[in-house]
Amino acid sequence: MARKKASLDFEQSLADLQTLVERLENGELSLEDSLTAFEQGIRLTRDCQGALAQAEQKVQILLERDGELAPEPFDAEQPE
Repeated sequence: MARKKASLDFEQSLADLQTLVERLENGELSLEDSLTAFEQGIRLTRDCQGALAQAEQKVQILLERDGELAPEPFDAEQPE
Protein backbone atom coordinates (compact mmCIF):
# COMPACT_ATOMS: atom_id res chain seq x y z
CA MET A 1 0.00 0.00 0.00
CA ALA A 2 2.90 2.36 0.69
CA ARG A 3 4.04 2.02 -2.93
CA LYS A 4 0.62 3.00 -4.24
CA LYS A 5 0.51 5.97 -1.87
CA ALA A 6 3.97 7.12 -2.97
CA SER A 7 2.98 6.71 -6.60
CA LEU A 8 -0.24 8.63 -6.04
CA ASP A 9 1.65 11.34 -4.16
CA PHE A 10 4.09 11.66 -7.05
CA GLU A 11 1.32 11.76 -9.64
CA GLN A 12 -0.64 14.32 -7.62
CA SER A 13 2.43 16.49 -7.06
CA LEU A 14 3.20 16.38 -10.77
CA ALA A 15 -0.39 17.33 -11.66
CA ASP A 16 -0.36 20.16 -9.11
CA LEU A 17 2.93 21.41 -10.52
CA GLN A 18 1.54 21.41 -14.04
CA THR A 19 -1.49 23.41 -12.88
CA LEU A 20 0.78 25.95 -11.16
CA VAL A 21 2.91 26.35 -14.28
CA GLU A 22 -0.17 26.94 -16.39
CA ARG A 23 -1.43 29.59 -13.96
CA LEU A 24 1.93 31.32 -13.95
CA GLU A 25 2.19 31.21 -17.74
CA ASN A 26 -1.25 32.80 -18.11
CA GLY A 27 0.11 35.92 -16.41
CA GLU A 28 -3.16 36.65 -14.65
CA LEU A 29 -1.79 36.33 -11.10
CA SER A 30 -0.67 39.29 -9.04
CA LEU A 31 3.00 39.52 -8.14
CA GLU A 32 2.32 38.28 -4.61
CA ASP A 33 0.21 35.36 -5.87
CA SER A 34 2.87 34.55 -8.46
CA LEU A 35 5.55 34.40 -5.78
CA THR A 36 3.40 32.17 -3.60
CA ALA A 37 2.71 29.87 -6.57
CA PHE A 38 6.41 29.82 -7.42
CA GLU A 39 7.33 28.83 -3.85
CA GLN A 40 4.75 26.05 -3.92
CA GLY A 41 6.11 24.94 -7.29
CA ILE A 42 9.63 24.71 -5.87
CA ARG A 43 8.36 22.49 -3.02
CA LEU A 44 6.47 20.26 -5.46
CA THR A 45 9.53 20.02 -7.71
CA ARG A 46 11.69 18.91 -4.79
CA ASP A 47 9.09 16.32 -3.78
CA CYS A 48 9.01 14.94 -7.33
CA GLN A 49 12.81 14.91 -7.58
CA GLY A 50 13.00 12.98 -4.30
CA ALA A 51 10.50 10.40 -5.52
CA LEU A 52 12.40 9.99 -8.78
CA ALA A 53 15.70 9.61 -6.92
CA GLN A 54 14.19 6.83 -4.79
CA ALA A 55 12.89 5.06 -7.90
CA GLU A 56 16.29 5.39 -9.55
CA GLN A 57 17.96 3.90 -6.47
CA LYS A 58 15.60 0.93 -6.55
CA VAL A 59 16.32 0.36 -10.25
CA GLN A 60 20.07 0.58 -9.62
CA ILE A 61 19.80 -2.05 -6.87
CA LEU A 62 18.00 -4.37 -9.28
CA LEU A 63 20.49 -3.80 -12.07
CA GLU A 64 23.43 -4.52 -9.80
CA ARG A 65 21.93 -7.94 -9.12
CA ASP A 66 21.53 -8.68 -12.84
CA GLY A 67 17.81 -8.13 -12.59
CA GLU A 68 17.25 -10.85 -10.00
CA LEU A 69 14.70 -9.98 -7.38
CA ALA A 70 15.82 -10.72 -3.84
CA PRO A 71 14.86 -9.19 -0.52
CA GLU A 72 17.10 -6.28 0.38
CA PRO A 73 16.67 -3.61 3.04
CA PHE A 74 15.82 -0.26 1.53
CA ASP A 75 15.65 2.97 3.46
CA ALA A 76 13.06 5.17 1.75
CA GLU A 77 14.03 8.13 3.90
CA GLN A 78 16.51 10.32 2.07
CA PRO A 79 18.79 12.61 4.07
CA GLU A 80 18.15 16.25 3.23
